[in-house]
Amino acid sequence: MGISKLQSATIFGFEAKIVDIEVAFVRGLPAFQISGLANQSVQEAKHRSSSALAAIGFQFPPLRVNINLSPSDLPKQGSHFDFGIALLIALHSLEIPPFLQETYFALGELGLDGKIKATESCYPILLDLSAHHYPHIIFVPKENLALYQQIPHLRLIGLESLQEALDLFASKSPLDVALYQNKLPFETLAIGGQTYYFMRDFKEDFRDIIGQSVAKRAALIAASGFHNILFEGSPGCGKSMIAHRMRYILPPLSEEEILKNAKMRLYENGALQYTSLRPFRSPHASSSRAALLGSSIGNEFKPGEIALATQGILFLDELAHFPTPLLESLREPLENHRFTLSRAHLKIEYDTAFLLVCAQNPCPCGNLMSSVHECRCSDTALSRYKSKLSEPFWDRIDLYVPMQEGSQEHRVDSKTLFEQVLQAFCAQKNRAQARLNGHLHDSEVEQFCVLDEEASGILAQATQRFGLSHRANIKTRKVARTIADLEGCEVIAKPHVFEALSYRHR
Repeated sequence: MGISKLQSATIFGFEAKIVDIEVAFVRGLPAFQISGLANQSVQEAKHRSSSALAAIGFQFPPLRVNINLSPSDLPKQGSHFDFGIALLIALHSLEIPPFLQETYFALGELGLDGKIKATESCYPILLDLSAHHYPHIIFVPKENLALYQQIPHLRLIGLESLQEALDLFASKSPLDVALYQNKLPFETLAIGGQTYYFMRDFKEDFRDIIGQSVAKRAALIAASGFHNILFEGSPGCGKSMIAHRMRYILPPLSEEEILKNAKMRLYENGALQYTSLRPFRSPHASSSRAALLGSSIGNEFKPGEIALATQGILFLDELAHFPTPLLESLREPLENHRFTLSRAHLKIEYDTAFLLVCAQNPCPCGNLMSSVHECRCSDTALSRYKSKLSEPFWDRIDLYVPMQEGSQEHRVDSKTLFEQVLQAFCAQKNRAQARLNGHLHDSEVEQFCVLDEEASGILAQATQRFGLSHRANIKTRKVARTIADLEGCEVIAKPHVFEALSYRHR
């Protein structure tokens, strides 16, 4: 008896789910059936597989062929199941030596002549397998093998046809597979046995911004610890300039994060690209809820801006012009760094560990904070404008920065700021933190955000005096932790708490 099971995968939401392809030949009228919530594209594999098997001279026995895709309650889609189904049927009648009896993984669409073709779903599936260090041999279409080999940690064999796969097993020789370990072309930083990647390519430099020393300092803190930040100031004071330059000073990425970002780019533009530059998304205020949070058609999921911005920046310019219900829908992903999209037929949960950067004018005309221009807004218009953001939303903003006017000659370049970010990043990772300071869980705050006695007393007084919520108290400690990391201090001291409190919105 030959092999009776192969593996493949299907895309469900964002993730590739492993699928076992099982075959059984049973007594009954000759037939070919596929079970396991297979959609139309998978059901059509019966016709393509039968023709491909006939093209290489395979004859079906006078039995019923049952193909099961397990788990049976997981919806399956994609023509890449063709190759695995046909190969499993053909291998079932071969005597396979014990040293070849391991689990194999097959991807590819079949032509009627038995040729193996690549599909769009192969990329994201292989990227997910790589992220989880999938151990088994993977058969892939040879036409795209050069591209697939760019994905690390995979044991790949490229095949041109179904007959070539059968010849490989018929030779009864151990399969010689190279484990591709491509090195990513970026600078590296090794901390605690983990490698992190980054680039010193500052296409937009903080040197271009004159003055705004407080805003630059706040941007540095936000970038170092992934703390949500809101810039408020008159038009033209540099809010957007700072936001766009923050992308280039964000902390390094792990290999797993780079692979996840590459997969998100596949969903967006279909191009395989590795970069150590974190994503930057800037949706317009007219964006719909589906565009921001994601949408689904049948079992197919389309990622929204909060998913595409994961591990990077979500920049909301002109924040007050976003619909209030849309902003309120961000409260859950900002708090839990996870979001669940629930539909009658589908429930998908995905990461939303992004850095929220916001910018807005202080009033509808923009001149409320100006010392040169007069504000023309009525009290009613100003009140309506200010009420766009609820208190729970404000509670999720770690740093509030009223922008200065004037052109103070304070300049600092991105290279200098990035070196400080690297220092704070190393401090966080050397404490064995799984997450950056801004995304620490409450239990981790107690472990990593340790205050000295004086700093603890100051924070307790501020909490009572300003009526800080528990969430605001925790966020203040997280910001103070990042400030201490930038200063090279192991314990949070009084100056760090004072600076963190100075960025709270009142």
